[in-house]
Amino acid sequence: MIRQALQNLKITALNEMQEAAISAAKKSDVILLSPTGSGKTLGFLLPLLGMLQSDITTVQVLILVPSRELALQIEQVFRTIGSGFKVNCCYGGHPVKIEMNNLSKPPAVLIGTPGRIAHHLRRESFSTATIYTLILDEFDKALEFGFQDDMAFIIKQLPNVKRRMLTSATKMQEIPSFTGMVKPVTLNYLGNTASTPDLKQKVVLSESADKLDALFALICKIGDEATLVFCNHREAVERISDLLWEKGLPNDIFHGGMEQEDRERALLKFRNGSHRILITTDLASRGLDIPEIEHVVHYQLPHNEEAFLHRNGRTARMHAKGTSYLILTPDEKPAYLKELPEIEALPEKLVVPKPSHWTTLYIAAGKKDKVNNVDIVGLLLQKGGLAKEELGLIEVLDHSSYAAVKRNVIDRAVQLIKTEKLKNKKVKIEISR
Repeated sequence: MIRQALQNLKITALNEMQEAAISAAKKSDVILLSPTGSGKTLGFLLPLLGMLQSDITTVQVLILVPSRELALQIEQVFRTIGSGFKVNCCYGGHPVKIEMNNLSKPPAVLIGTPGRIAHHLRRESFSTATIYTLILDEFDKALEFGFQDDMAFIIKQLPNVKRRMLTSATKMQEIPSFTGMVKPVTLNYLGNTASTPDLKQKVVLSESADKLDALFALICKIGDEATLVFCNHREAVERISDLLWEKGLPNDIFHGGMEQEDRERALLKFRNGSHRILITTDLASRGLDIPEIEHVVHYQLPHNEEAFLHRNGRTARMHAKGTSYLILTPDEKPAYLKELPEIEALPEKLVVPKPSHWTTLYIAAGKKDKVNNVDIVGLLLQKGGLAKEELGLIEVLDHSSYAAVKRNVIDRAVQLIKTEKLKNKKVKIEISR
C-alpha cells in the first residue's frame, strides 16, 4: 500500500524520519519533532493507510492544523496518495454551507483548523464516535496562534481515540495534558541538519535604514530564480511590493490580512512560476506547499532565532540547495548570529530581470463541478491550440481552476476557448488578475 502511495507521489524512497514515524505510529502515541520542510506530512499520513477501515462510514481520523493553507496542502497530499478514502477540509473563511454538505456524507479523514472544527462539533455536524486517530500537526504553531482552548474542547469530544500523533518544528518544555498523549514515543530530528545540507547564508549590506535599494540590487543579481522576501509586518509587505512593481519587478504578497482567495491565488502563482518573487510575513515560514525556493531574503530581521530558522527552512528543502540573505544596516547585528556570514557583493550596473515566461489562466469551474486536470489539459491542447510545452502547472480547486500558460500564447488561447464548454457548461475563462 505504501509502495503504491510513493509511486503516486512520485517519491522513490522515504527519509529516515518518515520511516521512524511510520514504525512508531503502529505501536504507540508519537511526538514527532522535525524541522520545517523535512517531510513530516508523509510521516503521519502514510501510517493511516493501514488504519483506515472501509466498512466504517463516519470520520475515522481528525487532523488539526493551525492554518487553512496547511489544511489544503495536507488534503492535496492525501488525495495524491490515492487511498480511495474520502478526505475533506474545514477552516475559517470557507463557506460553512459547503462544509455541512461535505460532512453529510462524512469523510474518513477530516482536516481542519481548531476554531472551525470546534464550531462544527457544537453544531453536531459530524459524529466523533469512530474517530480513533488524532493528529495535531504544527502543534507549537497552533499554541502560538491561540488555539489552546479550542483544541482542548475538541479533544474532550473524542471519547474513542486510540492513537495520537503530535508534530512540532520546535521542542516544547512540556506537552499540555489536554492532548491526552499516553506514554508517547518522542522522535527528535530537530538536530538533524541533513534536511538542509546545502543552505548558504550571506549578508547584504545596506547603507540606508530603508533597505529597498539593497533589496532591488539583490533581486537584480538573483535574476529569475524563485525568491521569498520576509518582512515583520503586513504594512511593510505591501509597501515593498508597490515599490518593486514601480521598479518593474512583478511580485505577489502573502499575509494574514488578505482574503483567503487572494492568499491562495498568490501562492498558486508563485508555485506555477507566474511570479518569482513573493513578499510575505512569517505566515509563510511554515507549513505551506511552496517547493523549490532557491532564495530566502530577510528584509527585516526576524525577532528571534526560532523565526530565523523557520524562514530559512523554506529553502534548501529535502536535500535541495538554497541561499539565505540577511539585509543589514551598519548598526544591525542579530544576537542569534555568533558571527556574520559572508558578505554578498552587489552589482553596480543593475539589470532588471525580465517577467516570467509564464502567466496564469483562470477557469471558473472546479472539483465541485466535476472538472479535473485531464479536462483542462484537453481543453487547452485540443481547443486552445497549445503545445504541451506551452502548458505548465494546473491546479483544480473546489470552484475554480488555474493553469500556467506561456505568456506569448495565452491571449490567442483565450480567444480560441472563450466560447467553448467545459463539462457541457459555458464557463468564464480569462487571464487571472
